[in-house]
Amino acid sequence: MHQALRSRTVFRPAAGVPAAPGPRPHPQPVRSLIDADALRVLHRAARVLLADLPDLTDRLVAALQDQEPAYRAAVTSDPVAIWQEVHRSLRHSVSSLIDPRGSRDAARRCSWKIGATRAEHGLPLDAVLHAFRLGGSLVWQGLIEETCRTAPEDVRLLVHIATDVWNFVDEHCTLVADAYRQVERQLAWRRENRLRVLAGGLLDGASRIADLPDTAHALDLPEEGRYVVVAVTAGCPSDGAQARAAHGRGRRVYWHTGAEVDYGIVLLNEGDSEGESEGAGAGGAGGRDAGLRQAPSTAVSPAAVPPAAVPPTVVPPTAVPPVFGGARTGVSTAVSGLAAVGDARRLADIALGMCPLTGGTIRLTEHLPAALVVSTPDLGAALVERVLGPLSGLEPADEAVLLDTLAAWLACDGSAQRAGERLYCHRNTVLNRLRRYEQLTGRSLSRPTDLVEISLALTARGLRTR
Repeated sequence: MHQALRSRTVFRPAAGVPAAPGPRPHPQPVRSLIDADALRVLHRAARVLLADLPDLTDRLVAALQDQEPAYRAAVTSDPVAIWQEVHRSLRHSVSSLIDPRGSRDAARRCSWKIGATRAEHGLPLDAVLHAFRLGGSLVWQGLIEETCRTAPEDVRLLVHIATDVWNFVDEHCTLVADAYRQVERQLAWRRENRLRVLAGGLLDGASRIADLPDTAHALDLPEEGRYVVVAVTAGCPSDGAQARAAHGRGRRVYWHTGAEVDYGIVLLNEGDSEGESEGAGAGGAGGRDAGLRQAPSTAVSPAAVPPAAVPPTVVPPTAVPPVFGGARTGVSTAVSGLAAVGDARRLADIALGMCPLTGGTIRLTEHLPAALVVSTPDLGAALVERVLGPLSGLEPADEAVLLDTLAAWLACDGSAQRAGERLYCHRNTVLNRLRRYEQLTGRSLSRPTDLVEISLALTARGLRTR
């Protein structure tokens, strides 16, 4: 506690000597008689309070129960601990009125411990500060009551020490708040770190079955349910935040932030389709000309392929339009239960690997054949060599024209007319290029098996050369 009274200094120039300009000599402190009298009154009343400290503690605990709901619950749950804490605080506070220097450090340690303990127990900081101010008010009231009882004429002297008493209360409120916030930060860090460890274990597939109930409770997610994992990466934080917000809209989701990729564990709602996640469709079927399919011409063999023979899920990822600025997003298929989240994370990584570098969203359910190629890169390379290898003897520009035409024709559901519009050439040019591919490779675009292999080979090649 600060010194109960401030020193007062009296300056008197020597008789007959005018005050000279410049710095004055160092003053000698002189305590006035009224200060000494005030200290005497303060010490007398404080000793009485200290002797009757249990009664003062009962009064403060009763006041807390009556005026502070948070403390009311704390007193109900652990009355002995609260009473001892209040008693200890009052003892240090009243002792500081009698012996400020000798009691100051112990009083500060006591207040700091109370702030830390109440933070650990989750008592609101406002309630703790209110308790300290109630205690200060009760002590001040006790000093006045005791002085009025024993020496009413001395009550006026307490005015001289009122500021110091309330400065003491303010100082210890600051100590309590500092301790509370420090512990609160530590607890928040521990909670966040624990959540990161639990979520990381789920995503890595390393969680033990016995730990799943605790993990579900900590993440506020049901142990049983349908989940997808969303993997998001973005060069710009705002793009990543926008993507995360879109995929979590209307759903319960926990986001696990990583160094390069953020993972969202998303609980699907009832009625959500397989692997559905808010905003995920923007980069899936939207990359194809959905709703614009037309019957191909039967003039030549490539156009004789029925629309159903063109695999709708093997669209080259480069055809997916970017969304959310530069954010890249991969969405897994749906899995059942938190125990399978690790599998969903691996599928989300595969979907993310299929995303174009310019940004976009890949929903794995719409690209399952391509995902098979991506998940087995060695087999994908072998398929590229088998299906597209015969074109490697051409000039690079000539090879690129044939491959681009194949990709455009597949993306247009086997329509030479629409592929020509996309490539800015006549439909007959498209058909001639397709025939040339068939001649060079010995494959037929009217044979479903060959068509599936060609689509997968184009996908594998596009992912490998990005």
